[in-house]
Amino acid sequence: MAYDFLVPVEDKVMAHCELLPSQALGKNIFIHTKKDGLPVLANASVALLGVKESRNAFEKKIEKLDTSSLRIEFYKLLMGNWNSTIIDMGDIEEGDTVEDTYFVVKQIVAGLLEENIIPIILGATQDITYPTYRAFDGIKDMVNLVAVDSRFDFGLDDELISSHSYMSKIITDKPNNLFNFSNIGYQSYFNAQEELDLMDRLFFESYRLGEVTSDIAIVEPILRNANMVSLDARAIQASEMGYSNNFSPNGFNGREICAIARYAGISDTLNVFGIYEMENLNQSCQLIAQIIWYFIEGTNYRIKESPFVNTDDFTKYTVPTDTEQLVFYKSQLSQRWWVEAPMILSTHTKHNSPALLSCTEKDYFDACNQNIPERWFKAYKKGFN
Repeated sequence: MAYDFLVPVEDKVMAHCELLPSQALGKNIFIHTKKDGLPVLANASVALLGVKESRNAFEKKIEKLDTSSLRIEFYKLLMGNWNSTIIDMGDIEEGDTVEDTYFVVKQIVAGLLEENIIPIILGATQDITYPTYRAFDGIKDMVNLVAVDSRFDFGLDDELISSHSYMSKIITDKPNNLFNFSNIGYQSYFNAQEELDLMDRLFFESYRLGEVTSDIAIVEPILRNANMVSLDARAIQASEMGYSNNFSPNGFNGREICAIARYAGISDTLNVFGIYEMENLNQSCQLIAQIIWYFIEGTNYRIKESPFVNTDDFTKYTVPTDTEQLVFYKSQLSQRWWVEAPMILSTHTKHNSPALLSCTEKDYFDACNQNIPERWFKAYKKGFN
């Protein structure tokens, strides 16, 4: 069983927990320890999982990821007004080969998905996104992946998988379950023009850092359709992470990245949340702990709603344009918007109802002004090509 490869949380972390107040997370979650073993998965909502594998790092790591320091900072934080049952499953150490580690990650994440538990992966390097994506094999046919990253991570055609090229393997490997890929926060000077062209050819979505930071709310509909999120900590500006050499002066600040994490948590389609490329610096550990806190906060505010199920809670708007007739829905409960999208994904919806694409109120007003939303157009092209 893959769970046998999990390493318990270190004793020094547990000793630190003894000094925490009763409201702290460390006193309110179920932890994999040497003494008590692995927590019971039944009724768990969220599972913390460290992955120390770093041999496929693009820039070799000098030291292993210090998950114990991350946990100490996370355990210090106080509980929100949550109903979640949180477990900490401990760590996956490096296997004999990288492929061995990938196999264990895939098996454990798949097991959690089948139990309807959301894994929060704390990975040393972002190539761990690949085995977490493969965990959906046989569980979900179409996967929407969102990367919060300054790079697209396509790499070169003949490059072995690394933290800078894992997306190429996701796109090309069989079975190909990737339906859509969205990048949030890319920085143009880190990406070749050929990568931008590839994003356009595959009808993937990309949002520049400046576009997102000028209106952080634009990421909400992108994350609302996501099944998994891969957050590269190097998308955060260096000053927020302790001025490490591996980070750029430009990037998201602490408030922005925590807002993105909260939006990800609110998405009721999101099954896996991964944070990668952290540094073993106290300030970095504090911010990552707060990102996890906001993600869990978001999961506690999830609302399952659909205009095809809760019809009385939605207002329907039909917008005729020069080429198409768009149908929008606005939730009176959450004030969120959707638009019908005639794409291939609709064959996977219940009762063969049209597929719904999350959108914003601005998309509705743009359609009223005869401007078809770009997200709808890309979904349309993907569905019919």
